[in-house]
Amino acid sequence: MKKMMIARGIVAAFADAGNTAPDVGALLAELNSSFAAFKASKEKEIAALQQGSEEAKASSAKAEAEISKLQASIDDLSVQMAAAQMNGSAGKLDKEAQAVVDATVSFMKSGEVRADLKKSDDSNGGYLVPKEWDRTITDKLRTVSPLRKLFKVQTTSKPKFSKLYNMHGAGSGWVGEEDARAKTDTPTFKSLDFDTGEIYANPAATQQMLDDAEINLEAFLADEVKTEFAVAENKAFISGDGQKGKPTGLLTYAEGGTNATKHPLGAIKVVKSGNATAVTADSVIDLVYSLPAEYSQGAGFMMNRKTLAAVRKLKDGQGNYLWQPSYQQDQPSTLCGYPVYEVADMPDVAANALCIAFGDFNRAYMILDRKGVSILRDPYTNKPFVQFYTTKRVGGGVDNPEACVLLKVAA
Repeated sequence: MKKMMIARGIVAAFADAGNTAPDVGALLAELNSSFAAFKASKEKEIAALQQGSEEAKASSAKAEAEISKLQASIDDLSVQMAAAQMNGSAGKLDKEAQAVVDATVSFMKSGEVRADLKKSDDSNGGYLVPKEWDRTITDKLRTVSPLRKLFKVQTTSKPKFSKLYNMHGAGSGWVGEEDARAKTDTPTFKSLDFDTGEIYANPAATQQMLDDAEINLEAFLADEVKTEFAVAENKAFISGDGQKGKPTGLLTYAEGGTNATKHPLGAIKVVKSGNATAVTADSVIDLVYSLPAEYSQGAGFMMNRKTLAAVRKLKDGQGNYLWQPSYQQDQPSTLCGYPVYEVADMPDVAANALCIAFGDFNRAYMILDRKGVSILRDPYTNKPFVQFYTTKRVGGGVDNPEACVLLKVAA
């Protein structure tokens, strides 16, 4: 059995991680009471000593110093005893958090609404799931959504997120030692707002399953929601039109695209494949070297499975494949020395399609997550199933168009 010992002056306290944590308040009260009695008796002795010789006065001063030192030790012990109690319950939720979790489970099983549940800000009558469940859903979503691994994810508590961009423009000049310094231009800034829209999932379970507790409600909700969210999110992050709060997709910021003029830094550069219906080896190399050098360090390719099949067949002038398969676990294959990520929602190889993206995607695109997942229990619409209408606010848009380039199938 694992124990931790805290020794300080006249007291030693044990915190047993396997048993019930000690009542810190009672221990401290008893300790302080004993110390108060000890201090009172010593103060009487000190008062008597101070009336005597110089040697007695020196003894009283020393006693006062010892009492002060002992008081400091007790104060220090108070902190450590509290920490010991916390360590003894490590990994457990505090009472308030546990009450919210219990209330949510009760709500999902029976529809009973308890005071522990927190009403969401939305008008749909939903309730916010515990933050532990919110994290679980987000973590699981990351495992099935490749774009959440590639793109930057920003969490906010507000419906919008604004970012300032430095448009540069600062002036400079060469001067002699005694030359006058004329005023130079100052840099300018422009802002861009990222909005959030609502994404939803509607998993269901029978009332009998809920009554018999045959499922782990936390795992059930997270597993069902992750798939629904991932499908809707991925499509929007690639080609979303921004309507009704939907994210604006990466491809819409391309030169000539619907959002080409939206970003302060301009549109995403487009490189043509050199063939009206196919991707060529030369165009892939051109794509790599059209990306500014400062973004090449963390760069990679993004394309769907059909495009992968076409690209794997590309060869250089000596007959060597540009594609190099990975022989290490969890390491992606490479194309021209850069990793390749499969994203199903990228377009197929076809005339005028933007079928391949290359760049540092973490710097190119930002996903905006508004805190909180809301759940509405519906036992009426689809009997005998109980549905859990689950919503989350999500947004997205290009953060830096200079960090990405696109390949267009065109002559």
